[in-house]
Amino acid sequence: MKNKVKYEVNQKVLLKSTGETVTISKCSYVANMKRYSYTLKEHPNTFYFEEELGTI
Repeated sequence: MKNKVKYEVNQKVLLKSTGETVTISKCSYVANMKRYSYTLKEHPNTFYFEEELGTI
């Protein structure tokens, strides 16, 4: 099966809501929603979906 993760751990990405550059610390698949969620080093208590992040 092909790996469909859009962002990798330790990759720097853009948080679209604030324009802040952040670093991904963890990635996990949410089976019932059929998409990936990401935890950021700068905001460890919140998770984000791919739509909320952008490439730099």
